[in-house]
Amino acid sequence: MAHIHKSKLSIRISGDLLVPDEVTQLLCASPTFSHTKGEEIRGKNPGRVRIARFGMWSLSVDDRSPENLDGQLRHLFDQLTNDLDVWQNINENYSVDLFVGLFMAGSNEGFTISASVVKMLADRKLEIGFDVYGGDETSDTARFSD
Repeated sequence: MAHIHKSKLSIRISGDLLVPDEVTQLLCASPTFSHTKGEEIRGKNPGRVRIARFGMWSLSVDDRSPENLDGQLRHLFDQLTNDLDVWQNINENYSVDLFVGLFMAGSNEGFTISASVVKMLADRKLEIGFDVYGGDETSDTARFSD
């Protein structure tokens, strides 16, 4: 099995009452991106401003090419507290998700996640979501459709 061409990974924590500095203190790590509810958020395009509808704390790790989701997850959790009581508190008070973007260059690419990393997710009661982006539309998968 060929590895997925590229992977992206972020943990996102959000909530109406989320104060980014408090989450930073709880997790013992600084976010890549954060804001509070009602804060002005300036987009990449000059002059584009929106008002945050909820608070957000997000930490991203470097993209990997080829994909190394297991390594990215380990790297992410190495930066964050291992205190499971803190994770329970965060899960009870905020919405938490792990965002994974998987970018294929062709067909029949795959990935694995080790049991030890799955345990880290389970211990912290974290769900992981996958957005999978296909490769070339004329790849081998087109030959097998009816």
